[in-house]
Amino acid sequence: MPDPHRLGRHDSWEGVRAVVAGFGVSGFAAADNLNHIGATVTALDESDSGDKPGKAELLEVLGATVRLGPGATATLPDDVDLLVTSPGWKPTAPLLAQARERGVPIWGEVELAWRLRDPHHDTPWLAVTGTNGKTTTVQMLDAILRAAGLRSVAVGNVGLPIVEAVMDPEPYDVFAVELSSFQLHYTQSMSAEAAAVLNIAEDHLDWYTGPSAMAEYAADKGRIYNGVERACVYNVADPTTEQLVRDADVVEGARAVGFTLGMPGVGMVGLVEEILADRAFIEERESSAAELCTIADLASPAPHFVANALAAAALARAHGVPARAVRDGLKTFRPDGHRIAYVANVGGVDYVNDSKATNPHAAQSSLEAYDSVVWLAGGLAKGARFDDLVRSVKRRLRGVVLIGRDRDVIADALSRHAPDVPVVSIDARETDGAGGEEAMERAVAAAAELATVGDTVLLAPGCASMDMFANYGKRGEAFAAAVRRRAREE
Repeated sequence: MPDPHRLGRHDSWEGVRAVVAGFGVSGFAAADNLNHIGATVTALDESDSGDKPGKAELLEVLGATVRLGPGATATLPDDVDLLVTSPGWKPTAPLLAQARERGVPIWGEVELAWRLRDPHHDTPWLAVTGTNGKTTTVQMLDAILRAAGLRSVAVGNVGLPIVEAVMDPEPYDVFAVELSSFQLHYTQSMSAEAAAVLNIAEDHLDWYTGPSAMAEYAADKGRIYNGVERACVYNVADPTTEQLVRDADVVEGARAVGFTLGMPGVGMVGLVEEILADRAFIEERESSAAELCTIADLASPAPHFVANALAAAALARAHGVPARAVRDGLKTFRPDGHRIAYVANVGGVDYVNDSKATNPHAAQSSLEAYDSVVWLAGGLAKGARFDDLVRSVKRRLRGVVLIGRDRDVIADALSRHAPDVPVVSIDARETDGAGGEEAMERAVAAAAELATVGDTVLLAPGCASMDMFANYGKRGEAFAAAVRRRAREE
């Protein structure tokens, strides 16, 4: 039988029996393209909701086998040469455990995409991971690359599935690749041109468990640096990211490039007063710096937003993009909704939607952008703790309004470290729809009561949304709608 490890884009995959675990966006892309190159494909998913039945029908017409619904993933089929898993699947999942027991290779979609690159058009990968800021940084990077006249696309955990982009018959000049720890866990052979780890903080402790959970999570993030050709970009303020660079096995000649909100040292990018400056990719870096843009050029002066811009600039500069394109790309970039998005000023109080802040580290970054805040938080904590966050921001808190299943986890941290801060807990039924909207309406009303002129009411939940909303976007929309109704009543 053919060995998948020896096969590439232009080889025949006929005779390779591949199972794809999960039939979401990335799973469908993997199954579709494996089928296209000649593999015998079986796709499995416990869910048959949404557009999955329609996609299954399409693939079956093309010769694949698709099994959807409860029990579909309980048993690995016989005679399997390769298992391609969707990123959310834990290593302990029965299907993956059976594959390991039988010695079946387990790849993620990213690993499959790397192996299906066209050797005649070896498009460089500029890769980004981290606990927070990945999507914003990748979208900034894509904007910069496009401003330089390159055919770029944001792929991976954002934008196009990476297999789909790699298999495009019209080759791209460069990929801006967002990678989660889940995706990196199942990636072995990727060798990015440049890569960045933005930060490491507690997250996904429902996926990584046990006493070594954080170490395993960080190690998976650090896999992004393995094989890097030109630049390993790290966060000067986060020593873990620098250590991951030190631990990585990179191509000889690859450089470590730090980004900092302080004055950049040689080999770094950072701030010189209000200027984003490069002391890493210019010949005169020992004695001078090149201006990339100013903070005023950015959509937000929030520190974490500026840090993301510096990381994106470093990756683009590693690819050879001129400083002018960095400025032009960052000037035109606007973040997606639900990321530090201004909603309205009502009665002298600003209301800001950062529903995308789904873990404590992201919430802390958001809170630190404002001096006096009524914080709206809560949801599914995913095993995270909030003590460090509360200790660091308690002097900024005018008050706190809590919603969601794990609101007591945050309330307990507030009682220990900020006992004088007023806290309102909204008790509401958990549901996707009216219950969540009703709870948000009550939460915004409670926040308005706590706020005074000059304050910011900030939705930065620090938690996932699925206890009360379909996703963080729906949560943010409910917040914005409640604020606008309040503004109309003023």
